Amino acid sequence: MPLDWDALTRLTSGSLFEIERIRLVDRDIAIEGRFALPPLATLPAEDQVFVAAFVRAHGSIKQMEELFGVSYPTIKNRLNRIAAALPFVDVQPQASAPASSVAAVLDRLERGQVTAAEAIAELAPRTRKESRHE
Repeated sequence: MPLDWDALTRLTSGSLFEIERIRLVDRDIAIEGRFALPPLATLPAEDQVFVAAFVRAHGSIKQMEELFGVSYPTIKNRLNRIAAALPFVDVQPQASAPASSVAAVLDRLERGQVTAAEAIAELAPRTRKESRHE
């Protein structure tokens, strides 16, 4: 039985670590390499629980006050502390990146409107262009 995230967090005692091996359980495939943790996974377990609760509360500070039994300023201070610990994420698409068209192709693939081969063919020219500019 694998360790759960909380056990791993206790084991590492807040030390930085990398994931070097990932196993796809349903396919019995292992992938080795150096994988960085997503920023949310680098937060202490109690902050991860807080973020999950905030999302489940749809961002309602009032619900968070009730859930955690603390005041509005306490919730705001904790959110500010957690936000400061996370890197800034730019959610505006860059003008040069065709993110919306890539998303549209993937959306059509998910809905079954195109096959995987068709989606790959549509995305391949973009990938080749982007890799030449890097």
